[in-house]
Amino acid sequence: MTPVQEIDAKRSRIAEFLDQNGLDAVLLTRRANFAWLTAGCVNHVGQASEIGNATLVATCDGIQCVANTIESPRMRAEELQDRNIEVVEFAWFDTQDAARVWADVVGGRKAAADVILPGMPGHVVPLPAAFHELRWQLCEPEMRRYRTLGTAVGAGLQEVCRQIQPGMTELEIAAALAARLNREGIRTPVLLVAADERIDRYRHPLPTPRRIDSRVMAVVSAERAGLFCSATRLVSFGPVPPGSRHRHDAVVRVDASLIAATRPGRTLGEIFRTAQRSYAEAGYPDEWKRHHQGGSTGYLGREVRADPSCNVAVVPNQAFAWNPSIGGTKSEDTILVTDSGTEILTQGVDWPMIDVCVDGHTLRRPDILTWA
Repeated sequence: MTPVQEIDAKRSRIAEFLDQNGLDAVLLTRRANFAWLTAGCVNHVGQASEIGNATLVATCDGIQCVANTIESPRMRAEELQDRNIEVVEFAWFDTQDAARVWADVVGGRKAAADVILPGMPGHVVPLPAAFHELRWQLCEPEMRRYRTLGTAVGAGLQEVCRQIQPGMTELEIAAALAARLNREGIRTPVLLVAADERIDRYRHPLPTPRRIDSRVMAVVSAERAGLFCSATRLVSFGPVPPGSRHRHDAVVRVDASLIAATRPGRTLGEIFRTAQRSYAEAGYPDEWKRHHQGGSTGYLGREVRADPSCNVAVVPNQAFAWNPSIGGTKSEDTILVTDSGTEILTQGVDWPMIDVCVDGHTLRRPDILTWA
C-alpha cells in the first residue's frame, strides 16, 4: 500500500464519519490528526504544542492543505510532495488574505475543525470528539512503521542504559538518550530519569543534576511519523536489595497481567480491574492509586488512559502502553494488539528478562540490569 493508497483508505473512514455527523468537511490542524491522515507527515514547528502550523481540509472529494507562506514551501517540497494533496497558501502577515483563502476552500460547506483558527468561516463548528477514534485501528503500513519505531526505541534506550556509570548525572543520561534517538529521526517529548532515592519518591522524575550512586531509572516516550512508543528500564550498580527485588517482581507481574488481558473486545475498565487484582495479590493493593497505569497509544502518548470505569473497548490492530509502578520501580513497553496475538514492540534484545506465567502463557518482562 502506497502512502496515497493509505490516505485514500483513511479518507473512506472520514467519508463515513461525515455522513454520520451531517458534515461536508473536516479541518485538521492537530498534529495527531495531520500525521494520521497524511501517512506520517508532520505539520509542527514547536514540539511543545499539539497544534500544528498547517491544516488539512478533507472532504469526500479530496484533501487540501491550507498553510501560510512560511510553511507552504516545505509542505509542498518535503512533507506532501507525493501525497496527492494540494497546498493552498495565504500571506502569514495578512489576516484578510487568510480569511479569503479559508472562504474559498471551505465555502458554504458544513465543516468541523479540531482547532478553530482565526480567519476560518464563522459557521465552522468544533470537531465531534468521536473523530479521534478513527486513528485507533492501525492499517498495515502503520503497523510496519510502528514495528520499526519500536525496535529503534527499545534498542536505543537499552544501549544508553548499558553505558550509564555511577557519577553521571540524570541530565547527562537524558541528553545521551535524546541524542541517540534523534540520530534516527525520533523525537523525545517525554524523557524522565531518576537516580537512587528519586526513583522511590517520584512517579514523574524530570531529570536533574543529581549524580547516580547505585540505581537509575530511564523512561522515554518517543515519536516518529506521528506514532508514539513508550518504555522504561532500570539499572542497578551492585546487587538489587531484597525489598527492591520483591517490588520489581511484583510490578512485572502486574504488567504481564495487563498485557495478557489486553484483547480486542475487552474494555479498558475490565483490563484495569485485572491490574488492581494483581497489585493486591502481590501485596501492594494501593499502589495503582499513586499513578495512572497507561492505556491505548498511537498518535498520542496516550489516546485513552484507563481507569476502573472506562468502557472504551480494545479494537484489533491497536497499540497500548501500560506502565504499572510500585514505589522504586516500574515496568513499561509498547505493545501491538491484533486478532492473532500481542507483539511487544519495544522489547529490544540482550537485556535481562523475567518470565511471568499468566493464564498458562509465559510473558517476558524486563528485569533490572545489574552490574556487579
